[in-house]
Amino acid sequence: MSTRPRDDTDLIAGVGLMAVAAFFGWQTMGLEIGTSLRMGPGYFPMILSGLLFILGLLVTIKSFGREGEPGTPIAWRGILFILPAPIFFGLTVRGLGFVPALFITTLIASQASVKMRPVSALILAVAVTVLSTLIFSYGLGLPFRRFGPWLPF
Repeated sequence: MSTRPRDDTDLIAGVGLMAVAAFFGWQTMGLEIGTSLRMGPGYFPMILSGLLFILGLLVTIKSFGREGEPGTPIAWRGILFILPAPIFFGLTVRGLGFVPALFITTLIASQASVKMRPVSALILAVAVTVLSTLIFSYGLGLPFRRFGPWLPF
């Protein structure tokens, strides 16, 4: 057993960041990198991968020499509701249209919190849908269908 203090959460996060950076850096090896003046399609991803690797290295180094905080349980409820919400939106926005897909997506994501009550979730979904429609459809003029072909009206 090690006698030096170590923050296991920072160690895991740092190694994870370096692994992701190495994977994406490896993926860019098949692309033309180019130079700073004539950037190829792999230049920007390679730079981002390098920066992410450096960040992961710093987090890993920082994990040694200090005691970590006690671990907390994984928030499974948040994971089970937050992750599927954008997937649902992406799969249904063309068929349902922007307004109903966003409304249902907001309802799904709102269930991640145990403090969210049904009436509050409905108010939140209406507010997000109205504001997003005003901003993206009317304000920015983005060309998307507000209501899709899957709906009878």
